[in-house]
Amino acid sequence: MDEIVRIGREHLAVDGAAALSLRAVARDLGVVSSAVYRYVKNRDELLTLLLVSGYDELGDAVDAAVASAPTDDYRAQFLALGRAVRSWALAEPATYALLFGSPVPGYAAPDERTSVPGTRVPTAMLRVCAGALAAGRLAVPERPAGISPELEVGLQGIRDQLGLDLPDASLARGVLVWTSLFGRVSFEVFGQFGPDAFGDPATLFELHLAVLADELGL
Repeated sequence: MDEIVRIGREHLAVDGAAALSLRAVARDLGVVSSAVYRYVKNRDELLTLLLVSGYDELGDAVDAAVASAPTDDYRAQFLALGRAVRSWALAEPATYALLFGSPVPGYAAPDERTSVPGTRVPTAMLRVCAGALAAGRLAVPERPAGISPELEVGLQGIRDQLGLDLPDASLARGVLVWTSLFGRVSFEVFGQFGPDAFGDPATLFELHLAVLADELGL
């Protein structure tokens, strides 16, 4: 199975997600296609395997980066998390595009298999915030006036799912920072900054990351 995923990612990088073919994967494995079908029943199953593999690889990189930061420096942990996301995305642009780019026509990711690995990064970020709050190191903003009853329910769902005791204002900031972080990384991975990327995309990213840390209250 690991070899199928490895070769599948190679094809993803060369051909793109929409052109993935189990027959082509079997050919590169040196086996007949029926042998691959015993493990992966169709293209959609292969895409799901690649999604889960990518999410977990990114999550592992983020977890390792956070663990390498000082345990009492929550801002440093968040900065390490953001840098890990960017580094992994730049090293694995094709897999990043599968995870966070345009949907693959005709494919719907099964929520029961992808939601947990797919939320590892925001979960890690919110746990950093929860640790900072418990240590008295998180600046909690005032509750925004625009939080609707429906959004309250959604934020409570995050709180219940992750078992985190963060106030609505911090959770809402967390969602905004999470999407901003990935939006910034996507701009760079997909070339949206232009050919010169403002001359120094790494420094630009550090400036952005510092603003996001401030926004979280770290």
